[in-house]
Amino acid sequence: MDCVIETDHRPKPGETVLGRSVAFIPGGKGANQAYAAGKLGGTVAMIGAVGDDVYGRRLKENLESVGVDTTAIEMLRGRTTGQAFITVDNGGENSIVVVQGTNGDVTKERLHKYTSRLQESDIILMQLEIPIDTVEYVKEMANEMGKLVILDPAPARSDLPDGFWKGIDYIKPNESELEILTGEKIETAEDIKRGARKMIERGVKAVIVTLGEEGCMLVTEECEEFFETIKMRALDTTAAGDSFTAAFAVALSEGKDCADAIRFGQKASAVTVTRKGAQTSMPDRKEVTDL
Repeated sequence: MDCVIETDHRPKPGETVLGRSVAFIPGGKGANQAYAAGKLGGTVAMIGAVGDDVYGRRLKENLESVGVDTTAIEMLRGRTTGQAFITVDNGGENSIVVVQGTNGDVTKERLHKYTSRLQESDIILMQLEIPIDTVEYVKEMANEMGKLVILDPAPARSDLPDGFWKGIDYIKPNESELEILTGEKIETAEDIKRGARKMIERGVKAVIVTLGEEGCMLVTEECEEFFETIKMRALDTTAAGDSFTAAFAVALSEGKDCADAIRFGQKASAVTVTRKGAQTSMPDRKEVTDL
């Protein structure tokens, strides 16, 4: 559950600022992406966990409202649903602190009963808000089943071994996340290409680096391609990356090639930044098509 605070500017270390408003909005990277994919017409099931509390019930109901299969989202008694505290400034930029809560309970052992969900899927989409061991375990199962694996490497970590990346088809870091993943400064287009190449060397098949209002860069073993974005007036950038990733996955599931899937993702993201919140800002299929 996202606690979204609007303020003139985000506080610097040691600074206290006054907020204008506060709202509680369904969020979480995995849930955002499942919700966005469902709203865009994808056939989606989600594996996860929430607490047996008011937040957990609301999160599941919100996913179900766009057709997401939530039967593999467990409600755990005595545990706290994951929460994020988001400060949004006048420019629409945000800072986020995540309290993991029940996301930490999505363990390898818990996943055993949902193997059929993986078998029924064409694309496995994951994030790093659940235990790393679980992500790697699911990746290995997905590889054995011949599934396409997409990873949103956020929140980014610098301590992941090279072997973790082998068998992942697509990753979608932004510039700051690519810096953390590679340990190298990312300032120029050449830095982006070099950082992405480093991830290719570690075993990722394709890297899509999102660059905010500048666009995004696709890097594979064979190519480097820049995609200029659609210019929109940003009200709130929360979940823009989640919207992109979900739309990209939906487009791939419908047979679009990588370039067309990226463009579809950019359109979805462009609509998302014009509205406030995470799941409340996600577009439907008509909005993306019209754009």
